[in-house]
Amino acid sequence: MIANRRGLRSPFLALLFALAAILVWGAPTPAAAAPVKNIVLVHGAWVDASGWKPVYERLTRAGYHVTMVQVPLTSFGDDVAATRRILDLQDGPVILVGHSYGGSVITEAGVHPKVVGLVYVAAHAPDVGESEGALGKRLPSVTQRTRGAIRRTRDGFTFLDPARFPEDFAADLPPGQAAFEARSQTLTAAEVFTTPLTAAAWRTRPSWAIVAGADRIINPELERWYYARAGSRTTELDGASHSVYESRPREVAAVIEDAARHAVP
Repeated sequence: MIANRRGLRSPFLALLFALAAILVWGAPTPAAAAPVKNIVLVHGAWVDASGWKPVYERLTRAGYHVTMVQVPLTSFGDDVAATRRILDLQDGPVILVGHSYGGSVITEAGVHPKVVGLVYVAAHAPDVGESEGALGKRLPSVTQRTRGAIRRTRDGFTFLDPARFPEDFAADLPPGQAAFEARSQTLTAAEVFTTPLTAAAWRTRPSWAIVAGADRIINPELERWYYARAGSRTTELDGASHSVYESRPREVAAVIEDAARHAVP
């Protein structure tokens, strides 16, 4: 008799039985990695985190744990520190998302050990030693080419001319919403645009990206160049303004969810 209640007597026969089981039923399939559940959203210059609300609502309905960073816009170092502070509070792996200038922030802060993937939404993505201000001069946007569109205070803070804000920043938002945002701008230290980066997280993390096809704040060609260099999985939204995260939340949330599902192999 080959076996009794205590199991197979021969290790050789046990091995043969295991191999036969694999041939009949197939080898075990490794379980797919669970989606990353923590999403951290970083806003850009002249605005605050409230603009992320439409994306936040879609992601939270889908079961994600979403946190917005209120970056102070007082210096690049302050903004990176504020982002790292929120990353420290997360309970596991994170997808880090940045809009506009927030792309520079996530590029520097994204080397945090909890970050497993990056999403750039109409955003800058400089390399080490680069600044978005210098790169923007190579492919200037409509706003950059318009004299007086960007104003500056005596103490070195910038804002968009409120009369131009709706057209340049938020052309596809309802007029009343765009006008309100024009008058509720967060003034932004000019130095944030010229501070060279000391880290480039897209070099070590997978990245996803959205090009806003009608962006007037960042030249869409510059966005395409950034994302091609980073090897980002890129989605282009034709006709979208710089406020794409507010005007096209369904598509933006879908890209973030794709990153959450595929950032961890």
